[in-house]
Amino acid sequence: MDGTDDHTDPKERRSTWAFLTNHARVLLILAREPEARMRDIAEAIGITERAAQNIVTDLEHDGYVQRERQGRRNRYTLVPGRHLRRPTEQTVPVQA
Repeated sequence: MDGTDDHTDPKERRSTWAFLTNHARVLLILAREPEARMRDIAEAIGITERAAQNIVTDLEHDGYVQRERQGRRNRYTLVPGRHLRRPTEQTVPVQA
C-alpha cells in the first residue's frame, strides 16, 4: 500500500454538488428580490454577471419571469402556472 486511503470518512469529504441549478437559484433570488441587479445575482450565486444575464434571459424567454422596466432598473415578476421542464417533473408548478 502507498499510504493513501480511498475510503475517506464521509464526514471529512467536502461535497461539490447541489440540489438546485443556477437557473433555479436565480429564479429564487428574483422571487425574493424582484428588483435585484445582475451584479447582486451574480455575486450571490458565484457566477459572472454575463452568466446571470444569460440565465435571466432564458427564464424570460421560456416564460418563467416577466421583465418590466422601471426607470433605470428592471423589475422581475414570476409568471404563475409554469411547471418544471424535465418530463419527470412537469407536474410540479413553479410558485413564489
